[in-house]
Amino acid sequence: MASEQKQAFLERTKKVWNPGKTQDWIDTGVDIVIDRREGYCFWDMDGHRLINMHLNGGVYNLGHRNPEVIQAVTDAMQHFDIGNHHFPSLMRTELAEKLLATAPENMQYAIFASGGGEAIDIALKSARHATGKKKIVSLQNCYHGHTGLSVKTGAPRFNEIFLTEPEADQFVQVPFNDLEAMEEALSGKDVACVIIESIPATYGFPMPAPGYLQAVKALCEKYQALYVADEVQTGLMRTGQMWCCTGYGVEPDLLVTGKGLSGGIYPIAAVLVTEQAGQWLTEDGWAHMSTFGGSEIGCAAAIKTLEVAQRPETLENIQLISEYFDQALADLQTLYPDFFVGVRKNGLVMGLEFDYPRGAELVMQELYKQGVWAIYSALDPRVLQFKAGLLMSLELSKEVMDILEYSIDAVVKSLPKT
Repeated sequence: MASEQKQAFLERTKKVWNPGKTQDWIDTGVDIVIDRREGYCFWDMDGHRLINMHLNGGVYNLGHRNPEVIQAVTDAMQHFDIGNHHFPSLMRTELAEKLLATAPENMQYAIFASGGGEAIDIALKSARHATGKKKIVSLQNCYHGHTGLSVKTGAPRFNEIFLTEPEADQFVQVPFNDLEAMEEALSGKDVACVIIESIPATYGFPMPAPGYLQAVKALCEKYQALYVADEVQTGLMRTGQMWCCTGYGVEPDLLVTGKGLSGGIYPIAAVLVTEQAGQWLTEDGWAHMSTFGGSEIGCAAAIKTLEVAQRPETLENIQLISEYFDQALADLQTLYPDFFVGVRKNGLVMGLEFDYPRGAELVMQELYKQGVWAIYSALDPRVLQFKAGLLMSLELSKEVMDILEYSIDAVVKSLPKT
């Protein structure tokens, strides 16, 4: 039960911020007002501590207020500011070099944005220019952002309210893991690109079938379309590989990163492109501009984030924590086999599947009461998005699993008997 102080604040914020979202969370039993934050925990204004297993889509891969990222930004602010997007930049060039060094060898340029949605728009525009085609193919029940082009690639849940439904002749969606549908969509040779999250996050992390992503890339090559890898949520070592798509054997034509690239401190996103996909950069370098894209302070945060993510000790921790969750989740499934029916997992990307309508929402509510924050999939409320951080300790991981077991038990006991 929220304190009078928190209730008053929630009423205050509804008057000036987002009344619909605020009330929806209250109705769901989640009245978070984030106050103090440190590592993989945050506290709401009532002092309730929560272990963060959502990470805001991976923004907090390195934890809240990572001290090394804060120091890098603090140091940068002694010399730099946002910068001027019109001119060459010391920090942008350094970050571009470091990003490209992590990417498949076919990548040539880095294009910067202030957030993931803007970066997706840049990728789609680049693909259209490079191919001279307009049509874009995405997956059903996907999400790539809320900006102009990106929102049209996503599920109707995200575009209908603003009357931005995709034009039938320009945006096509096909089922995930359905190669026949994908080939049919591409067969007219009128598609500029296919855009795919290697593991669709907002759909609850369904895993690609063996060979699926490689086959999609082959179809793109067959029908002269480009392949856009949306790595905003699945990249930056979340699967134990810097980029999830390369772990599946795919070399994309465009690769989009964001969220975690910020280190959780300063917003920045980027699109890595091949020479073909980025040809507009030499033809007309003014074709896309972003005042805050590649802010020099943001570059400092991103450079440090890349360094931390690639350290051997970080990779060792990812493997340790991933293996722990593999076993712990498998053990937990044996205790509740009729309710906890599936684990969708690649590294630290996890989706927990419950065989009950909106089962993940019920588990989310109980976890919140007990001190863990994880969120159900907006497009499949049977699945809980469960995201451990790259630097998360084994001790904290065990605390999470103890709370998860308690919460699942409480939910199962509360369900109507059949």
